[in-house]
Amino acid sequence: MGQVLDRIEVVAEEIRGQAVESETACRLTDTAARLLRDSGAIRLLQPKLYGGIEAHPREFAETVMGIAALDGASGWVAGVVGVHPWELAFADPRVQQEIWSENYDTWIASPYAPMGIATPVDGGYVLTGRWSFSSGTDHCQWAFLGAMVGDGEGGVAMPPSSLHVILPRVDYQIVGDSWDVIGLRGTGSKDLIVDGAFIPSHRTLDAWKVMDGRAQKEAGRSEPLYNMPYSCMFPLGITSAVIGIAEGALACHIAAQKDRVAITGQKIKEDPYVLSAIGESAAEINASRVSLIETAERFYDKLDAGKEITFEERAIGRRTQIAAAWRAVRALDEIFTRAGGGALRYSTPMQRFWRDAHAGLAHAVHVPGPTNHASALTQLGVEPQGMMRAMI
Repeated sequence: MGQVLDRIEVVAEEIRGQAVESETACRLTDTAARLLRDSGAIRLLQPKLYGGIEAHPREFAETVMGIAALDGASGWVAGVVGVHPWELAFADPRVQQEIWSENYDTWIASPYAPMGIATPVDGGYVLTGRWSFSSGTDHCQWAFLGAMVGDGEGGVAMPPSSLHVILPRVDYQIVGDSWDVIGLRGTGSKDLIVDGAFIPSHRTLDAWKVMDGRAQKEAGRSEPLYNMPYSCMFPLGITSAVIGIAEGALACHIAAQKDRVAITGQKIKEDPYVLSAIGESAAEINASRVSLIETAERFYDKLDAGKEITFEERAIGRRTQIAAAWRAVRALDEIFTRAGGGALRYSTPMQRFWRDAHAGLAHAVHVPGPTNHASALTQLGVEPQGMMRAMI
C-alpha cells in the first residue's frame, strides 16, 4: 500500500462521513478537501522540487480508487485535480514558481476542453469563454483551461490550434449555481467564466504538443513519470475514480446482504442467484482494476527502459481504459438490481455510488466509439486521421 493510501485508511471514516454534506452542498465540504490535502493525495504526481511525491502512476491510480470507494466525489476530485500537477511539471518554470513557491498544496482546476478563444497579443493572449465541469474548483486557486487560438476577429485562426492556458483565480469567475446534477454532486464541477483576461505566454502550453509528448521533451523532463502519455495519465485519474466507486458499491452491497432476508423468508446467503451475481460482479470490477493499472505499468516500464510509446499502443491503452470503466459500471448495475428496495433509500450510500458511477461514465474520456474505431484502424495498418486521433 502506498504512503498516501496509508494515510487515507486512517481517516477513512471521516471521508465517508462527509459524503452526504458534500452532495447536499454540490461541492466538497471544507473538511473533505482538508482531508485530501493533508493526506498528500493531490501531490502524488507533483515534482519533488515543490513538495511532491513523484509517485508511480500505479500508486496514483490505487489511491484514487481507495478514496472513491469511500466517497465518489472525493475520489473524483483526487483523480481530476490530482493529475494537474503532473502537467504543470513540464510547464514553464516561471508558472510553477508562481503557483507553488509559497504553498505546495495550492490546487489547480480545469477543464481542458477548448471552450474559449485565446487571441494573440503582445506578450501573450487575451482569453474569453465559458467552461463547464470544473471539478473541485471551489478549493482551487488556479486553473488549466483549454482554448482555441483566435484570429483577432472573434473566430478561430486557421489552421486551428489549441492551448492549455494557466490562470489564477482572480482572472476567472466561478458560476455558483451551475452544478445541480444527478450524480457526482459533491465534486462541485461548476462553470468558469473568463472575460478578457490577459494570459502571458509563459502560462500556456501547446495542447497538441502535450498530447503527443513533445511538450515534456522540450521542457527537458527525462523522468518516466512525466513522459507518460497524456492520453494515459488524464483518463487514469477519472477511470480510477469510477472503478473505485464500483468497489465502494460492492463493499456496501456485500455488507447489506449479510443479514438480509428476502420477502419469501429466504436468507440471501442461501440465494444462489444473488450469490452468483456478487461473485461475477466482484470478478468484473477486479478485472477492470487490473486492466487499467496494467496499461499504466507497462507504459511506465517501457519509458524507464528508454523506449517510446507508439500511437498504436496509446490507442489500445485508451481502448482498455474505456472498457474498464464500462465493465465496472455494468457489474455495479448487476448487483444494484439485486440489492433490494432498501438500496433506493437516500439514507443508504448504495444509491449514491450507483448515481456517481453513471455520472462518471458520462465523461468524454469514456466515449468508446472513436477510440475503438481508431485502435482497430491502427491495428489493421491504417493511420487514423483528424478527430479519430483526438484524445489518443
